Amino acid sequence: MDDDAPTTQLPIEQTIRQTLDRRRAQSTLRNLLVSPTGSVDFSSNDFLSLSTSPALRTAYLQELSNTTCKLGSGGSRLLDGNSAYAEDLEKSIAAFHRAPSGLLFNSGFDANAGFFSCMPQPGDVIVHDEFIHASVHEGMRLSRAAKCLPFLHNSVEDLKRVLEECEENDGLVRDGRRSVFVAVEAIYSMDGDLLPLKAIVDVVEQALPRKNGYIVVDEAHSTGVVGPFGRGLVCELGLEDKVFARLHTFGKALSSNGAIVLCSPVVRHYLLNYARPLIYTTFMSYPSLAGIRASYSLLQRGDTEPLALHLKWLIQATFDMLQDLVAKHGFNNGPAALLRVPAECPQSPIFAVITPHPRSLAKYCQDAGFVVRAVVPPTVPHGSSRIRVCLHSGNTYDEVRKLVDRIDDWVGVQTEGGDFAGDALPPALEKARL
Repeated sequence: MDDDAPTTQLPIEQTIRQTLDRRRAQSTLRNLLVSPTGSVDFSSNDFLSLSTSPALRTAYLQELSNTTCKLGSGGSRLLDGNSAYAEDLEKSIAAFHRAPSGLLFNSGFDANAGFFSCMPQPGDVIVHDEFIHASVHEGMRLSRAAKCLPFLHNSVEDLKRVLEECEENDGLVRDGRRSVFVAVEAIYSMDGDLLPLKAIVDVVEQALPRKNGYIVVDEAHSTGVVGPFGRGLVCELGLEDKVFARLHTFGKALSSNGAIVLCSPVVRHYLLNYARPLIYTTFMSYPSLAGIRASYSLLQRGDTEPLALHLKWLIQATFDMLQDLVAKHGFNNGPAALLRVPAECPQSPIFAVITPHPRSLAKYCQDAGFVVRAVVPPTVPHGSSRIRVCLHSGNTYDEVRKLVDRIDDWVGVQTEGGDFAGDALPPALEKARL
């Protein structure tokens, strides 16, 4: 039912309507959206365009037909939901990513929340990138860690400062009897920037020489697109033995759903006993597991390598076009600029196009058939509202060219319309109001 429909409301509904109205007034109200048929996707995390791949569809149907597994799991993993098929899949994925073992979860959110809520022991410390995902924050909120300390985004120097303060101020950390977990992401979903993992490993080892520093890398956005055969950043750098645990999700480049935590066998067994999002939920169905296996079959055979190569080429081409756009309009690319684009070519398919008027720009692009989304606080920090442009292997050079031309047109209209506050529109764009 539409929450605006006239009806007799319970007191709690009146309260939550007021909350929604405040968010609506701040232009931060979330709603479900359906992309128009025929629009060009520059928004989803389907980086390899496998969701429309005939090869993946064929592999999936073959996987479904090659077994007599029951369709539903029938229960939680620890009760009736387990199967030899699931355990074989875990072993295959772990081997692909050069890990000793792995544990499947229903989603990346469940995996992060489950891991960080139970793995830190009483009194331990979690140090995390300030842009770490909400799922990690949920796990930290439920954890027994004594402290959860942020460091500046992707700043090795600030991480060093935080770790040194932990070591100096806590004798148990200093003598190795208290653990420090360092939570980072291989690629950050809103900015698309790559983690300086090698430098972070070095800093953790230097600051915590008692080997009580444990790095946990979320590879959600790097799976399939970074490293040999899409194995991820950790494998690309050969740091498998330096990372305590890794998270790979299947709902982005792999066009499936679910996630796996790669870790040692003893950590896996501990998670089986204490990760509540795994223990108290029905496990994934066989069709979901078959979809994961089908996607990994493409990775393992190298079938996705040409897709990843095309994507890498498209990233560079997009960066060059955006740089030409900035040069054309003479943006200073500072905090007050009408449009800010990455100063260096991203090493991921994600481009953050920063603007004070993200809804206007998003709607202007959507009206031309391009699916891009406005991203505003609290999802991103204040002063960094943006449209988030995601590239896919299925995108063409011509599609990117047309998108950048559309952004160029919007800049021209904005310049002619003069300055305006917030996301209010000049008369020329009034019809594009969200």
